[in-house]
Amino acid sequence: MIYTGKSLSVSPLDDGFAELVFDAEGSVNKFDRQTVSELDEATKALVAKGDVKGLVVRSAKSTFIVGADITEFTGLFAMDDAEVLEWVANTSQVFDRFEDLPFPTIAAVNGFALGGGCEMALACDLRVADTTASIGLPEVKLGLMPGFGGTVRLPRLIGADNALEWMTTGRDRKAAKAMAEGAVDAVVAPEALATSALSMLKDAVSGDLNWGARRAQKKAPLQLNKNEAMMSFSTAQAMVFAQAGKHYPAPHKMVETVQKAAGMDRDGALKVENEGFVALAKTDAAKAQIGIFLADQLVKGKGKKQAKASKKDIKLNAVLGAGIMGGGIAYQSAVKGMPVVMKDINTDALDLGLNEAASILGKGMKRGKVDASKMAKTLNAITPTLEYSAIKDADLVIEAVVENPKVKGIVLKETEQNVADDAIICSNTSTISINQLAESLDKPERFCGMHFFNPVHRMPLVEIIRGEKTSEDTINAVVATTLRMGKTPIVVNDCPGFLVNRVLFPYFAGFSQLLLDGADFVAVDKVMEKQFGWPMGPAYLMDVVGIDTGDHAADVMAAGIPERMARLGDDPVTVLYKEKRLGQKNGKGFYNYGKDKRGKPTKVAADEAYSLLAPIVSEKKDFDAQDIIARLMVPMANEAIRCLEEGIVDSAAEADMALLYGLGFPPFRGGVFRWIETMGLANFVALADKYADLGPIYQISDGVRKMAAEGKSYFA
Repeated sequence: MIYTGKSLSVSPLDDGFAELVFDAEGSVNKFDRQTVSELDEATKALVAKGDVKGLVVRSAKSTFIVGADITEFTGLFAMDDAEVLEWVANTSQVFDRFEDLPFPTIAAVNGFALGGGCEMALACDLRVADTTASIGLPEVKLGLMPGFGGTVRLPRLIGADNALEWMTTGRDRKAAKAMAEGAVDAVVAPEALATSALSMLKDAVSGDLNWGARRAQKKAPLQLNKNEAMMSFSTAQAMVFAQAGKHYPAPHKMVETVQKAAGMDRDGALKVENEGFVALAKTDAAKAQIGIFLADQLVKGKGKKQAKASKKDIKLNAVLGAGIMGGGIAYQSAVKGMPVVMKDINTDALDLGLNEAASILGKGMKRGKVDASKMAKTLNAITPTLEYSAIKDADLVIEAVVENPKVKGIVLKETEQNVADDAIICSNTSTISINQLAESLDKPERFCGMHFFNPVHRMPLVEIIRGEKTSEDTINAVVATTLRMGKTPIVVNDCPGFLVNRVLFPYFAGFSQLLLDGADFVAVDKVMEKQFGWPMGPAYLMDVVGIDTGDHAADVMAAGIPERMARLGDDPVTVLYKEKRLGQKNGKGFYNYGKDKRGKPTKVAADEAYSLLAPIVSEKKDFDAQDIIARLMVPMANEAIRCLEEGIVDSAAEADMALLYGLGFPPFRGGVFRWIETMGLANFVALADKYADLGPIYQISDGVRKMAAEGKSYFA
């Protein structure tokens, strides 16, 4: 044995060759501080050995290296700039020293080689991948850029254009595509990976492969003349701005870094990379996106643990209420291989539900993501019916009828009478209390909320609502089913609106009051989309949700939390609803919807909406962008804080992920709690106090005031 560590080891092979094997104690290999240190020690041991002809680098696990250990980043990035720079420079120099070994090296890549794993492969002279491999640099998804030499080596291997496309999108490549682009030298079957790697390494030692030239290419300046460089980087800058916009600094910094380092050798280019990495590590976007990654890991880990504890095997689902929502839920079950019965009281609704599923599949076929076999298999897994008898064998039933407590109560009671004693019953209600609905059932312990978001096939979140009498076995089984359906479950406790809608409606209330005070809804949408980063401003979102749905839900919220969510006297949403302006569903709301001559959807601010609102709103007034943001976001943040304080949601991280996955909260802001913390709790308290006279939704709780005074964090 040449070197042995906890995460990797180096051992001799026959004929003077050696292999470096990554085999960390956990389920995957990743670059934490210990592994980086061991890589440096292993490199020194190889140099000291003196008679090694060539080195194979491989993994003993089913995947190569998944990247850096993100859990270390929060502490690292809290250090001052000089300390972060020292850390990243020292780490990248470990990869340099490995690259400079006095003999050829080859990476044998299986499974994922991402981030630091990809950079490890790039530091080798040759790369062979098996057909399972996926290779890429996804750091942009964390608001960062490669920091261990990726911005230097990859452009010199595959060209600046290709490398920037890899890095700025963060998309990984399957082995064949990586080879076609020049990042991999060969692709082989998994069983041939080890022998192929050693064979190529022997060819390098014998001189049949010029490994020295390959290494020299990675250490030299980019081979671009002045005109090529100008065209390459100006195109990349335009592409990045079009796709990423102004809120995500990482892809812009990557282009700037590669451009600045184009004429430099490896050492100069790595210095530029190190400096760029530090600049990004200190941005709010990186903190937010790293926070999202860690929160997502927490949510997924919690879900898997709950699913593992499930005692019930769900083999057949049922959906009550077809239509668009019911059809979407049925599709999601069927497409993930879970047969589903879809019941309604009339054939027109069943046709609508089946058409919804077929439409989703049809769009997938147009994009080449669905073939005829998958379409047929999915549709065949949906059984439409008008009879309750068809659901008698269902293990889990999801009620998705009209949002009316009396109607839902009747349907739930009928359901309980037609299913097995141990069948689980769920309601897809978006606002109605689960405890209230449970009163219709003889066995409320097997009942909970299972709130999907529209459109079901696109929105990742399912809010699972625990009632007072819901058993943990029921929750665990529903979590397990949600995961099997390809969705992210977040469990919350019952209250009006649960978590997502409870925090959304104060936001809408702030919007309505802003309109009454003279704001233009188009101007408000523009600020909330372009400056805050929401995918849709509040007027557009209300149109998409449905103005009738929004008005009804606001009534439910007012009845449930009257002290803060009482209806406004002249709510603009109600005014439009009374005039049958329902939003996108009937083509008229705050905006008018239609199609242009080429059949593309159009959205135009509705003169009719302005006319209807004119009698109730103040004289038109231009509001400062920060004023608009505060008047909408402070109510949302306040209600999220109350949900956490009341135990509706278990953690700030779960609340952030629920808003990200359920509402499309801007990822570069990390979630509502991350937004509060980025601002600083004391600053948030001061901001809320500035607007406190506007009403209860702007008035903060004693809890947040105390936390701010004590300098505490929601993520401690």
